[in-house]
Amino acid sequence: MKTTTHLAIAALALAASGAYAADAVITSPDGHVALRIADNGGQFSVSRHGEAVIAPSPLGLDLDGQALGALTLESRQDVAEDRVIPLVATKAATARDHYRGATLTFREAGSGRRLFIDARAYDDGVAFRYRLEDTGPVKLRGERTAFVPAGDPTCLVTPTDGSHEQAFERLKVSQFKADAAYDVPVVCATPSGRTHYAITQANLKGYTGASLRREGEALRLQLSGVPGRAGPAFVSPAGLTTAWRAVMLADQAGKLIESHLVGNLNPAPQGDFSWVKPGKAAWDWWSGPLVGMKPDMGAYKRFIDFAAESGFPYYLIDANWASGPSGCCDASPETDITRPAKGIDMPELARYAAAKGVGLMLWAHWAHVDARMDEVLDTYVRWGIKGVKVDFMNRDDQQVVDFYERIAAATAKRKLLLDLHGAYVPAGLQRTYPNYITQEGVLGAEWSKMTTRTTPSHNVTLPYTRMLVGPMDYTPGGFRNATPATFEVRAEMPLVQNTRGQALAMYVVYDSPLQMVSDDPTSYRGEPGFDFIKRVPTAWDETRFIAGEPGQDIVLARRQGKTWYIGAMTGDKARMEKVSLDFLPPGNWRATIWQDGEVVREVRRTERKVTRKDVLSLSLAAAGGAAVVLEPLPTP
Repeated sequence: MKTTTHLAIAALALAASGAYAADAVITSPDGHVALRIADNGGQFSVSRHGEAVIAPSPLGLDLDGQALGALTLESRQDVAEDRVIPLVATKAATARDHYRGATLTFREAGSGRRLFIDARAYDDGVAFRYRLEDTGPVKLRGERTAFVPAGDPTCLVTPTDGSHEQAFERLKVSQFKADAAYDVPVVCATPSGRTHYAITQANLKGYTGASLRREGEALRLQLSGVPGRAGPAFVSPAGLTTAWRAVMLADQAGKLIESHLVGNLNPAPQGDFSWVKPGKAAWDWWSGPLVGMKPDMGAYKRFIDFAAESGFPYYLIDANWASGPSGCCDASPETDITRPAKGIDMPELARYAAAKGVGLMLWAHWAHVDARMDEVLDTYVRWGIKGVKVDFMNRDDQQVVDFYERIAAATAKRKLLLDLHGAYVPAGLQRTYPNYITQEGVLGAEWSKMTTRTTPSHNVTLPYTRMLVGPMDYTPGGFRNATPATFEVRAEMPLVQNTRGQALAMYVVYDSPLQMVSDDPTSYRGEPGFDFIKRVPTAWDETRFIAGEPGQDIVLARRQGKTWYIGAMTGDKARMEKVSLDFLPPGNWRATIWQDGEVVREVRRTERKVTRKDVLSLSLAAAGGAAVVLEPLPTP
């Protein structure tokens, strides 16, 4: 007979008798953050600067089958880490991994089975996970883990769905719908406003995804089960290592953007990834029909030529290139993604592109890839393809998490870039496989072809929410700019609800080492602002939050080499952003500024000499933006 048991995990302080009889407290290196786990094993809490962030909240696992009995703490092993990790093609050149942690080992009375909990406290967050080792098969109905935000704060949340493409809402925890599941990250602030935080997850390898549901004052973790598989949400032939449960912490909401916590909770890459080349890509789907462009050698070469003349390293060929029906959301059994459509010579296209310095990427449905992954990817390598965009997983259960791991490893082995769409929210897999260069899991610009949901306020909410946990393939670059009042939904040659200045700023603000230039080539040639898109990088040596509030505005600075780039975006209201340049090193700098003009498609470009003592005044229209390049001038 199967039973369901609550497994309480206790972290207890050592007493002279050898038993643990007080709360275990793990503090961050700076001493300001504390992760406390109660001595009865039933709760944890998080505080910062002495203020409660997460009030006492449940811990534990629901095991299906043989229950673990009473546990006692057998040992505690503390660890301290402080290292600098080199990064490849992301928002910074390095990440500091600096924490204090502990592994707590518990022993079950009688059987001797052991359970472990790993816990870490960083200056900018906390994390913990559960482990069962040296055991037989594990069947897990769920975690008892929950988060009780202190003081019923107002949070930014999005209801979860398969594609993770929903708008964020601003709700108090008590206003969360009890029958709704909410995605991570959930972004809140303490009642005092002194600490902003994001509840999320990291390192899903060998596990399953999760969402959050309100139960009273708590946000209860709900594991994602495999569709059609009754019973446990997760099964393992031996042992269990859960994902990390993490809370990111900062003084301001925007400071969370700088954090490397999610990546640091994932394994480092194995092998050489210096071949990973970030950059921009021409793309055919956004400006064309919803079903995708008809396969045509001339049409494909037109985009290749555009990428080459613009200096873009990639062109992404979207749906309809393969033999058989393309299929939007369902994978047709008649489609063969190892053969191009009639009249398409894919090796010849790859050679044509390579001669112009452009690499080709191909779109494919995940079900077609999963069915014969090695054959598909080996075929693409033979053709000369440089990367794949895989779409429509729309799940985050154990089977799909495993698919992510397998395809990340398989593409890395073949030196192919990977872009996942219809994807769950990042959990740091990009750290382990830097060729996994971007992903969707965001309500992005593609929805301008179908709805009005990509609003200006949504655009300036994303950096403070979804972007906190990893790169997002929002697909910016719409140059048919409109105001929310004049916007209309068009499936072909679509409009966007923001100014040209905001379209430019997205290339600095939005984190995506592979960044689409989404519009048709005819929309760019000779247009104001395209000179900025051609020169802006997609990967960075440093990222700094300057100013802003979620849903209202943002100013973000990023550095590549000695050159700084600033992106400024605003929501529904026009504003003047005063940007101090005190982050610059001493010396004289040339500031090239693109900012909103009198109409939505106008950009005013100016240049001036500045120093770190200057303050730039950037005039942003409603739904507007500005982009700035700061280059050091030679010393006289």
